[in-house]
Amino acid sequence: MFIKTFPVGTFQCNCTILADPVSGTAIIVDPGDNAEKIISEVQKTGCTVKYLIHTHAHLDHIGATKATKDKLGGAICLHKADQFLYDNMAMQGEFLGMQLDPEVRAVDHYINQGDELESGALKAQVIHTPGHTPGSLCFLFNGLKLSEDKTVNLLFSGDTLFAGSIGRTDLWGGDYDQIIASIKERLLILPGETLVVAGHGSTTTIGREKVSNPFVGA
Repeated sequence: MFIKTFPVGTFQCNCTILADPVSGTAIIVDPGDNAEKIISEVQKTGCTVKYLIHTHAHLDHIGATKATKDKLGGAICLHKADQFLYDNMAMQGEFLGMQLDPEVRAVDHYINQGDELESGALKAQVIHTPGHTPGSLCFLFNGLKLSEDKTVNLLFSGDTLFAGSIGRTDLWGGDYDQIIASIKERLLILPGETLVVAGHGSTTTIGREKVSNPFVGA
């Protein structure tokens, strides 16, 4: 199994490529910027992109979606509650003093709580975690085989849960009470050894956040 996470763009969003060489298919999580790098990394795997999945539709998580889709294909997946943000990426840029191409590619597949996305041996469970945005999602990959004797459970938490922090709730559609409930009711119930790749910053674990995160920990 090929898994590579790297920061992209001004806001250093963590983009991840997961590729299954047996099936020859791949999933891209949050193609937020630097489309050329994302495309290059995928092409190195020799795999075909099946899904471009998004934890939410803030511009730093969707900025390279159009260019990546145009070059590599794959179904664009998003929660419908974030459609208003997706359609207004240029407006988001203006708010931050950036000029962006207003054109976006149509969403191919709206995904919801409990859905599963399958790409060869890659199986992502969709977890709806509103709060940072109305359509914020997390993606749980259980039993990812890294080697003959090592498997991991990997959660992509987007901007819902960070190492030692949580996502901001003062932007469009944000809700503090909602994000706290989402984390406690849908993320902290996962096994403590679950690795968490956040939308920005370092990797953590559910167990670590459960005991030490000042917003939601014990």
